[in-house]
Amino acid sequence: MFDLPQLDLKNKVSAQEWQLRIDLAACYRLVDHFRWGDLIYTHLSARLPGTDHYLVNAFGLTFDEVTASNLVKVDLNGNIIDDTPFSINPAGFTIHSAIHEVREDAHCVIHLHTKETIAVATQKKGLLPLSQYSMFSLPSLSYHGYEGLAVNDDERKVLQDDLGSTNHMLLVNHGGLTVGPTVGDAFMRFYDLQRACEIQLALQASSQEVIEVPQPIIDNIYNQANVVHSGSTGGQLAWPAMLRKAYRLDPSFAK
Repeated sequence: MFDLPQLDLKNKVSAQEWQLRIDLAACYRLVDHFRWGDLIYTHLSARLPGTDHYLVNAFGLTFDEVTASNLVKVDLNGNIIDDTPFSINPAGFTIHSAIHEVREDAHCVIHLHTKETIAVATQKKGLLPLSQYSMFSLPSLSYHGYEGLAVNDDERKVLQDDLGSTNHMLLVNHGGLTVGPTVGDAFMRFYDLQRACEIQLALQASSQEVIEVPQPIIDNIYNQANVVHSGSTGGQLAWPAMLRKAYRLDPSFAK
């Protein structure tokens, strides 16, 4: 019950897969550090380049127990590929598999149930242009209506259509989701979405009149946001710093 199986895949997978495992495991630990987790629920997934195989957390582990070696490799149907003592939550992978199926650019998918993203997603007007953080999300933001627990195959197509080509999504009554070409990009996008929701709720709680960002600025912000949080000047510059932080917090994720 209390002793988890100890796995060591470092010299049993390719260098490319091992680095992806390191990045994804670090992301789980950072989500735990920022208190965005939900016990053993919610998921972060990452595609192995050149394959239709994905890494996802083992079901039953808290995020601070996730390591590079105990991440589980699955296919689009949630079938486990490699020999492992761990299982996954098939229902939890439904959302991720639906997105990976149609978004070749979405190598990493982060879906979390933070109270702030749930709260803003459930407001009729959704995310408002109230902060610089909201500027990073609004130009590429979509919404998905609540249809109950995400276990119905019919919901997959609706989710895919709702996401379209956007990189940020608010799931009504449910939570937040971001995608990216790398773990670092998806993480930075969720960080921005989370902060935007936190600030919006804080402003609303203040009961003070607020100043919204003008629409022309919102319309022009997408290219600026791409410079700040993508590529060599953005997400990929921030992610090494976050990776170093994960090592300082607890290097056991890299086993």
